[in-house]
Amino acid sequence: MHSVIRTHQLCRHFGEKQTLVKALDDVSIDIEPGEFTAIIGPSGSGKSTLLQLIGGLDHPTEGQILLDGKSIGDMSGTELSDFRRDHIGFIFQAYNLIPVLSAEENIEYIMLLQGLSEVERKQRVDTILKEVGLEGLANRRPSQLSGGQQQRVAVARAMVSKPSLILADEPTANLDSHTGAALLDMMKALNEKENMTFIFSTHDPKIMERAKRIITLEDGKVVSDERR
Repeated sequence: MHSVIRTHQLCRHFGEKQTLVKALDDVSIDIEPGEFTAIIGPSGSGKSTLLQLIGGLDHPTEGQILLDGKSIGDMSGTELSDFRRDHIGFIFQAYNLIPVLSAEENIEYIMLLQGLSEVERKQRVDTILKEVGLEGLANRRPSQLSGGQQQRVAVARAMVSKPSLILADEPTANLDSHTGAALLDMMKALNEKENMTFIFSTHDPKIMERAKRIITLEDGKVVSDERR
């Protein structure tokens, strides 16, 4: 089976000489289609750095990242931006919704950039609103939604364009335990139904319980990689 993501001897260093920090140090992993993977480890272990590199939001000091067989590091700024838009969905701890847009418009935004037709956009938005439990809330702005509802909009936005990969950085950190568990169950169900690939950076035991694979980082290195 081909890999959705492959990193080869990936390094990300900050500073130099006496102040050199190896945030990631020689990390090589393969992520296969449909995996539901949690990257865990103590604060400062490199979890968020790894997610940012995989998502093309930062550049490695050394090593290679292949997404769907294409090297992210070889892409120009515009090419990388377009590739990221079409192949990667992001879910952030702080939701990152556009406050002046409705839930429906936030979800639709990526598809507008991709040039999908109005009919296709409408159909996909209606379908995903039902799947994430937000029927009847399409016209509400983020300020009119609870934290859990906003994160559901963020999940819908990440998934609606059917990317190869969804990256979630501490997605439950700002949610209460019940809301976080419900959101994770929804993502797990969508993962199993659509075979979308999820990678989480997390401290949350609820994500670890549901993950099919757990990669543990310490001091920028992979110290264990367990499939269930």
